Amino acid sequence: MAKQAAKNYAVIGLGLFGGSICKTLVKRGQEVLAIDSNETVIDDYAPLVTQAVIADATDEIAMKNLALGQFDHVFICIGQNMQASIMATLIMKELGAKNVICKAESPLHARVLKKVGADQVIQPEVDMGRRVAERILEPNILHYLMLNKDVSLSDVRVENKQLVGQTLRQLALNDRYQVTVIAISHQDQVYVSPSPDTELMLDDRLTVVGKATAVDKFNQIASA
Repeated sequence: MAKQAAKNYAVIGLGLFGGSICKTLVKRGQEVLAIDSNETVIDDYAPLVTQAVIADATDEIAMKNLALGQFDHVFICIGQNMQASIMATLIMKELGAKNVICKAESPLHARVLKKVGADQVIQPEVDMGRRVAERILEPNILHYLMLNKDVSLSDVRVENKQLVGQTLRQLALNDRYQVTVIAISHQDQVYVSPSPDTELMLDDRLTVVGKATAVDKFNQIASA
């Protein structure tokens, strides 16, 4: 996977969710400021991140002193304390943080976070539940990502032998099923923007994009 251009990130709240974000960003070579009110937690993350600070995210002066408004992305991953989460979000936006991503504990919490200015709101339990259900309902779909409420990007395995040996041009998937193939994975090789003359092989993995209903229909064809 290509390394992303370095930006600066702040992660507030180092529970399981926030800690996972921190570790992932660090592995990808990003600069990370980790913030938590628990000294023991900060001691654990200090060797990993660019900077680790003991601070209260609802303390506006402390957040201003840390120059949070200058960060490209701020993750607010405070756990059950919804009031602190909301206050921290409001402070980050008032300080000028460019992209504030918040963890929400409930739909109501999510709505309030959006009202006070959160740029993105994530409900990990809801999202994970949806993915588990999708995996059970559509086992042939290897990965499933909703790009918006209508459009999805998915990896679909080719199991239908009637598709094997045919080229993308012959299959005309865009015309027939309203999905576009943007990559094909065959064994250890990945072909991005594959040629229309590419032949499909059994167990190829197609990365397709289209309306969610169209992707689901194509998945049924590919797995028949």
